[in-house]
Amino acid sequence: MSYKFGVGISHLEFWVKDLEESLLFYSKLFPLIGWYKLTRTSYSCGVHEVYFKEMPVAFHDSLGVRHICFHATSREMVNKVGEWLKSINGDIIRGPQPMPQYDSSYYTVDFRDPNGFVLEVAHMPDIKL
Repeated sequence: MSYKFGVGISHLEFWVKDLEESLLFYSKLFPLIGWYKLTRTSYSCGVHEVYFKEMPVAFHDSLGVRHICFHATSREMVNKVGEWLKSINGDIIRGPQPMPQYDSSYYTVDFRDPNGFVLEVAHMPDIKL
């Protein structure tokens, strides 16, 4: 039996407090890193899908992933994300900057989305997955 996709993650579902605010944020971020719109509430890079669902406040206290790192195909892509974040007064944690303690080629920007989710966009051409 053959499968269209190999092993890996199919999709990620983000529970958000304000769907419209999140969609506005991600509609600007995702094109900067090569993701495209699938539906009004979902995006893809061609292999993985991220979609958004508004949830009541009671669900905001659940534990989850510490952060999600998106691959950047160049340092320039990381810089464009950093510039965009600065232009919207985004919640930048660090960067854009090199992270030689991880690898000499690692270049990153870390930030929070409107829900407080920690995201990273990193160029890391020499790291083997």
